Amino acid sequence: MGALDVLEQPASAQDVERHEVVNDFSIVIATVNGSGSQTANNLLARAAFKMGVPVSTKNLFPSNISGLPTWFTIRLSKDGYTARRDEAEVLVAFNPATAEEDFARLPKGGICLYPDDFKFTRERDDVIRYALPVKAMMKQAAIDPKLRDLVANMVYVGGLAHLLGIEAEELREGLNHHFAGKSKAVDLNMNVVTMTIEWAKENMPKSDEDRYRLERMEGTNGLIMVDGNTAGALGAIFGGVTVGAWYPITPSTSLFDALGAYLPRLRPGEEHSYAVVQAEDELAAIGMVLGAGWAGARAMTSTSGPGISLMTEFAGFGYFAEIPGVIWDIQRVGPSTGLPTRTSQGDIISTYFLGHGDTRHIVLFPGDMRECFEFGWRAFDLSERFQTPVFVLSDLDLGMNVWMSKPFDYPEEPLDRGKVLSEEDLNRLGSWARYEDVDGDGIPYRTLPGNKHPMSAYFTRGTGHTAKAVYSERPDDWEQNLKRLERKHETARKHVPAPIVDMREGAEVGIISLGSTDPAIQEARDVLSKQGIQTSYLRVRALPLEDKLTEFIKAHKRVYVIELNIEGQLHSLIRLHVPERAIDIRSIAHLDGLPLTANFVKRAILEQEQK
Repeated sequence: MGALDVLEQPASAQDVERHEVVNDFSIVIATVNGSGSQTANNLLARAAFKMGVPVSTKNLFPSNISGLPTWFTIRLSKDGYTARRDEAEVLVAFNPATAEEDFARLPKGGICLYPDDFKFTRERDDVIRYALPVKAMMKQAAIDPKLRDLVANMVYVGGLAHLLGIEAEELREGLNHHFAGKSKAVDLNMNVVTMTIEWAKENMPKSDEDRYRLERMEGTNGLIMVDGNTAGALGAIFGGVTVGAWYPITPSTSLFDALGAYLPRLRPGEEHSYAVVQAEDELAAIGMVLGAGWAGARAMTSTSGPGISLMTEFAGFGYFAEIPGVIWDIQRVGPSTGLPTRTSQGDIISTYFLGHGDTRHIVLFPGDMRECFEFGWRAFDLSERFQTPVFVLSDLDLGMNVWMSKPFDYPEEPLDRGKVLSEEDLNRLGSWARYEDVDGDGIPYRTLPGNKHPMSAYFTRGTGHTAKAVYSERPDDWEQNLKRLERKHETARKHVPAPIVDMREGAEVGIISLGSTDPAIQEARDVLSKQGIQTSYLRVRALPLEDKLTEFIKAHKRVYVIELNIEGQLHSLIRLHVPERAIDIRSIAHLDGLPLTANFVKRAILEQEQK
């Protein structure tokens, strides 16, 4: 992939007015994958955040281990917008293979930092270039040749600090955070940053036409920075996870990395209170999860689309045998291996109906870091309450990129273990049937291993059975069982997280979406409002769909469903849910592997409205 796929030049660029742009622009850093640039890139983002400037990052990296191009974008927005933008005004061109294309895509008035030994073949008089003496700095700093390629990235950190006004002290604090106080590593990297800043003061004065800078503000007070996979892992820990089984796959691996890192810290001295197991494949992983869930553990796994496919048979078994378990799907682009390091929302339908025959699962769609944390624990409550696998569909953008967030709320609700019968309960009841609907909600009662009552045992079946768990192929037994499971699914509509709804007075247009598209839609709505188009907005947070969605659709003349896939999967489910309004529910489905932009949303809605 080239820079042409990363930065979109506006169709017609006007001459840029020469005024300062403060805390409201984007930086794209083009390097080689495996060069260690992530330390430098995250350092810059963290420093800006600590200066109080709202910041968001997008890491576009290849699926190989090293050698191919990677682009890291830092968006700075004084207004707090966090969606990806179509262009970046500041370019760090540290990959010779893409430097020419990256440079060509810079908008008028942009600035470019590059190693002084690189020679551009194309001249432009509408951008500003700054050459950095990377090799000279490495020699002057006496860096070990084995470390030069890694530490060289600190040269552009120093160059940007000088040009943009990033405070050196915040950079040092960022290095302390990254290297966990390892003073030698901190000093080694900070020395290069400081040397570059001092060199730049004498040799690289800021151009009069260079408009971009940072200054302190208070836009990040009370906020944290975290990625969605870490947030989900923390939520699972606070939700009482005791068993985790997984198999590595991009982009879900870091969720279990975080689980393994935080469990010992948050449960010190409890060596036997949890187990995290790397299975031989995804099929084995979900098998372990369901086995542990059957035994009463709070068990989970994480994977992506290809792993979900392998879990199909066990998912159907968990649904029909009614066994709890939590499965995180950090979505990436398919079909097949597809684009394993790009983001997508392409697993909605396949996961909702995952299994054989008439199967429908509870599916949660987090849209920000707080929801990644919340759904990390709430998924266990739903799974045990409804005795079924629960899927959490995040994606690469949410899961692997770093986001600003309000701190997480400690779950005040007690753990919901659902309808579990104790020995005392069985003594009181006198009899029970494992798959009987006693309360009319479709949810039966269960017992857990360790219950000493002689009536507690039952035969767990993935085949046809009666309410008493006795094998049966009778048509009436089969129909009654499926109708009860359907009734249970209907009950779930009232218990899954409700949509987030924002109604605007006079809005004829409604927008429906889910997950990581939210920042782009929120920004686009503000832009459309300034152009006289008011939009209401509903963000779906779970399947099955529920009544608020129906009411929202009925309140608007036209409704657009925006999602990151080609086929409009959420759109199809919504039209099935509200068939009487199907003609007014329109799909804006888009998938190029990149996070959604507000500019795309605005253009797509304007085009539809003009038809």
